Parts: sequence; structure tokens; C-alpha cells
Amino acid sequence: ASGGAARNGRPKSGIRQVFSKFSPSPLSMKQFIDFGSANACEKTSFVFLRQELPVRLANIMKEIDFLPDKLLGTPSLKLLTSWYSQSLLELIEFLEKDPDDKDVLFTQALINIRNRHNNVVPTMAQGVVEYKDAFGVDPVTNQNVQYFLDRFYMSRISTRMLMNQHTLIFNGSVNPAHPKHIGSIDPTCDVVEVVKDAYETSKMLCEQYYLTSPDMEIKEVNSKNTGQPIHIVYVPSHLYHMLFELFKNAMRATVETHETSPTLPQVKVRVSLGTEDLTIKMSDRGGGVPLRKIERLFSYMYSTAPSPVHVDNSRNAPLAGFGYGLPISRLYAKYFQGDLQLYSMEGFGTSAVIYLKALSSESVERLPVYNKSALRRYQSTTEADDWSIPSKEPKKLSKYESTQ
Repeated sequence: ASGGAARNGRPKSGIRQVFSKFSPSPLSMKQFIDFGSANACEKTSFVFLRQELPVRLANIMKEIDFLPDKLLGTPSLKLLTSWYSQSLLELIEFLEKDPDDKDVLFTQALINIRNRHNNVVPTMAQGVVEYKDAFGVDPVTNQNVQYFLDRFYMSRISTRMLMNQHTLIFNGSVNPAHPKHIGSIDPTCDVVEVVKDAYETSKMLCEQYYLTSPDMEIKEVNSKNTGQPIHIVYVPSHLYHMLFELFKNAMRATVETHETSPTLPQVKVRVSLGTEDLTIKMSDRGGGVPLRKIERLFSYMYSTAPSPVHVDNSRNAPLAGFGYGLPISRLYAKYFQGDLQLYSMEGFGTSAVIYLKALSSESVERLPVYNKSALRRYQSTTEADDWSIPSKEPKKLSKYESTQ
């Protein structure tokens, strides 16, 4: 049924409609490993991806349509939607191709699509900035844009994961630096090594900027194999991305809070492997954040970072300047059913906790699905709050007070 739509000469505008009716098929870490193991079959991967990638693109393209018209009208969004339309058209051409035909250049097509989408995050972020500058922010738009961008960026993480796996596994070469990796997955990812790697890079940046940096204290607790290093099946680049973001925040807060002190308090990291969860907790003494502001740290619309000057430079540090580090890091954690949470004590410091699944069988993709529930979210408006809202001034209680 999936290929028939294109074969029957259905108009191109209907392609998205057809594929958005399918739900995406989430893969588990185990399935990703099987796709790329010694007996990996390029044909199987090709047949799966030529259907699955259009489904994932079409699902999120349907949601793009529900963004405010004025946001869709920005130059950035027009450019971005053209990329998605072009990629969808290129992918569905493979529905009629013979999987056994050696001349089918599917891997090259995936590389071209991936490159086309390299700047999706800064381009979307630039569109939000253009919209904000022109029209400001209101709670309803903020709520809808937050809901959409979490789903949009998660969709992008997932499509890049699928394309990376196929291109890395079937490009005919082994990564000499990581011969045991299956695509971008490390079947024995040494968590503490990734923590140290992210710390060293952050430390270097911190010292360049502030001329000093806090030390790290790290402890690991392996409750499954006491005394053994902690290994999980994971994508090291995803974990590194999260940790690098958290270290940057922790170091900056620590240095700025203690700028007049002769010494800096350490950033403490605890890594614990349990039956269900692998947990990484990073605690700093960087003065903390009031509870009221925690949610805003994850907001795309309320991001306070100044926008970068050049969006077209793909060599920029990832997401530099848009203040998207925390919300995107949380999506990386959630992508395989984990989470990232912040707990702060204003006046003291902040603890950030990354939760990942300990078992690869439970690490299953978390994907946005376009359906009636999603549609209702976009169509809802904020009604009157059903909890009391504190006014700025406390009520004058003198008229109730006893006159005795």
C-alpha cells in the first residue's frame, strides 16, 4: 500500500497526506544493533528506511502546518519547509526501485538529504527569533511552539539517527578510531570515559574564557557488578552532547559565583548503574537558580541567549547562541526513554540528573506521532487558570483582624 501512492500518479501535494496517515515505527537499541551486526543486510535496511523515513518526515510536516501563519511566513521557515518537501520527494522515488539493483544510490541520497538538513536547528531557531522580534511572545503561542519544537527536534534526532546508521554501516568502511562501534552506537559505552571527555572539553573552554575552571570529582557505583566500570549500549555522541552542556552551565555558574574566592568548589559527578536506570548526577555550587526560572531554562521562546550572527556557518559549535542547549539535551535523554532534570537550591547550587535505561531492550525510540491528540494540542487555547494566582500585593488583612 505504501508504494502505491506514488505509483498511481497521485499529485505530489498528496504524498505528505498519504505518509502522515502511517504511524512511525520506533526501533529499540537492540534492533539498531541487529540492523548493523555482522550479518547486517543492506537490502533489509533499505526496504525499511524507504518507507519509514517518509513516514517520519510527513508526520512532522503535518505539524509544521499548525504553527502560527506569521511564523510560517518568516524567510527561515519558508527555507526549512522547502528542505523537508524536497527530501520527501527524493525519498519516495526509491519506493519503486529494486532492492537488489546495485545501481540504486540510496546511501548517497541519504547523505545528500542529511547534508541538506544540517542547519535545520539554527534555521528554525532563527525563524522563532524573527517571529518574536516582529510579534512578541504570548502564553498560548509559547505553549504551542514549545510543544511543537520538542516534537520537531525529536523527529530530527530520530531521522538523523536512522540515516547515520545506514550510511555509517553500509559505506563499506570501518571507523578506525572506533572499530567496535555499530554505526554511531557503542555496544560497550564506558559512561565515565564520556563524562571525562565532556569535562575536559568544557574545562578547556572555561579556561580560555575565564582563565580558571573548577575541578571535577567523579564516583561510580555499579550495583550490578560491584567494582566494575559501568558500560551500557548507547550513542556516545548523544551522551557527550548532554554532559558537555551540563558541564558548561555548571562551570560558568561556579566561576561567576566564586569570582572573588581564592579557590573554586568542585563539580561533583556521580554515576550509578541499577537494574532499570543508569543515572548521572552532576552537582555544582554555582549559586543555584530560583524554582520560578527552572522551566524557562527549557523554553525555546523565552530563551535569553542573543542570536548568533551567522546561521549559514555549519562549522559553528552546535546550537551556539540560541540557548537551546538544555531543551535539546533533554530531548537526547528522552529519545531512548530517559530524561534530564534540574534540581536547584537558590543561594547554593544546582544538581542536574540524566536518567538513561540500563537495558538495551528498554531503550526504545520515543517518537512524535501526528494524530487527533496532537491536533487537539495545537487547537487548544489557554483558558482561565483553575488554580488561584498570587497577586503582586498580599491582601490587606487589617479589616479581618481582631480589634481587641
